[in-house]
Amino acid sequence: MEQSSALEPMARTLSYRIKLNAEDRAAILALPHDVRTIERGHFVVREREKTIHSCLMLSGVSARSKIVGTGHRAIVAVHVKGDMVDLQNSLLEVADHSVEALTTIKVAMIPRNEIIRLAEDRPQVGRALWRDTLVEGSISREWVANVGRRDARTRLAHVLCEFAVRLRVAGLADGDEYELPMTQEQLADATGLTAVHVNRTIRTLETEGLLERPYPRAIRYSDWRAIAEVGDFDSNYLHLNHHEQAVA
Repeated sequence: MEQSSALEPMARTLSYRIKLNAEDRAAILALPHDVRTIERGHFVVREREKTIHSCLMLSGVSARSKIVGTGHRAIVAVHVKGDMVDLQNSLLEVADHSVEALTTIKVAMIPRNEIIRLAEDRPQVGRALWRDTLVEGSISREWVANVGRRDARTRLAHVLCEFAVRLRVAGLADGDEYELPMTQEQLADATGLTAVHVNRTIRTLETEGLLERPYPRAIRYSDWRAIAEVGDFDSNYLHLNHHEQAVA
C-alpha cells in the first residue's frame, strides 16, 4: 500500500463536484487502498464478477465495455486520471460490464465497504460521490445519443471534442493539442463504426481543416467553435465548473 497521497486525485475530483472541508479531504486520503499497475489489454473487472473494490484511475486510460451476442465489443465509457471507474459497484456488488486497460494504467483499489462507510460517516463526501455518479450517467446518455442519432462525421467529431475538454480538465492536454487516448479500432468500438470508417472520417476532418495530426496519435484543432459545431458538441452534459465551460 502506498501513502495516502495516492488518493489525492480522488480528493480533487470530489472537491470539484462539491466543496469539501479539510476533515472531509483527510477522510478521503485516509481510505485503505492498494495501488496496482495493470497492463494494456488486461481487466480491472470483468462482467459478472463479484466486486469487492472500487477503482480510482491514477494514470493511463481505461474503458467500460460490453460484449454483445455476435462477439463484438462496444466501448460505452472512457476513463482518465482522477475518474472513479466503478463507483456503482460499491452498492451493486456484481459487475454488469467489464473495465479494460486501453493503455498501461495505475489504479488505486479501495474496498467497497470502505467507500460505503465513508459516505455514511461524511455526508458531504457522500453527496460528492453521488454527484459524481450522476455526472457519469449524464455522459452515458450523451454517448447513447451520439451513437444512436448522429452521422459518422458528427459522431466522431463529438468524441474528439469530449476528449479535448476532459483531458484539459484532468491536466492531460496542453492548449489546442492532445494525444488521442484510443486507437482507431477502439474509437470504432466507441462510435459503432468500423476502423476503416473511423480512419476515413478522421482524414475527412483533416481535409476540411477542422483538425491536424502532427503525429499519428496527436489531435490539434485550430478553430474550436468550428469543430464543436460539426460535432454537435455542447459541454453542458459534462457539468463542468462555469469557467471551464466558457473555455470549452
